[in-house]
Amino acid sequence: MLSNKKLFLFDIDGTVCQGERLIDGTMQFLEDIRQSGGQFVFITNNSTKSIQDYILKFQKLGIKTDYSNFITASYATIHYLKKNYDDKLIYVMGTKSLIRELKKSGIRVTTDCEDPEIACVLVAYDNELTYEKLTDTCKILSTRDVGYVATNPDLVCPIEFGFVPDCGAMCQMIEHAVKKKPYFIGKPEPGMVDMSVAQNHFTKDETLVIGDRLYTDILSGINAGVETALVLTGEATRKDAEDSSYKPDYIFPTVRELHEAWK
Repeated sequence: MLSNKKLFLFDIDGTVCQGERLIDGTMQFLEDIRQSGGQFVFITNNSTKSIQDYILKFQKLGIKTDYSNFITASYATIHYLKKNYDDKLIYVMGTKSLIRELKKSGIRVTTDCEDPEIACVLVAYDNELTYEKLTDTCKILSTRDVGYVATNPDLVCPIEFGFVPDCGAMCQMIEHAVKKKPYFIGKPEPGMVDMSVAQNHFTKDETLVIGDRLYTDILSGINAGVETALVLTGEATRKDAEDSSYKPDYIFPTVRELHEAWK
């Protein structure tokens, strides 16, 4: 039940933010979580920003956060790459911010598709995408036997006017060209939920995943064995939820109504 929840795992885009705008009711909800002795963590598949970038973003929105408030797809990707490609060279199709974060974490990266040491291709949601980047990525995957991973399977990213293509859609473009699919690291895999629970002092029964997508946010909670709440401010509609095999435990129009039900 909602009343016993202490650890709230929020998606960002379409759940608490639409582009650079904070969704109404979010700030008070986060403040009340803190006041009650709980914790909130943003678990996002958006890899265009580093955790430091997100801290600055929320600061501009009037919300104080630190590193403990974020588990991002890029953070989970770093853990995956260190485990599976330690010290190997990774070709990255992603933003400058993602590349900086990977380098800062000790991952060897390149954007030179001709580098003979490339062991794996990493594709991420890239709002700095160029056709040259797509071509270079396809060249590697077409001509070499290397690993192929992607940060997240989201097809679209909600912004102020609607939606733009996300990492999953970019991977579909690449798939049509090279006939290969990546291994997706972010949600709906349970890793970010499990990391969040492990880093805090609450049980899975006290944890709630909140998001706007059924096939990533809600399914990640289901896969991790925690309750989930769908908000209707992003991709999924109530009918989508009714028709889906990924059933959220709760559905609310916005985080404001979820907050009221929890209080």
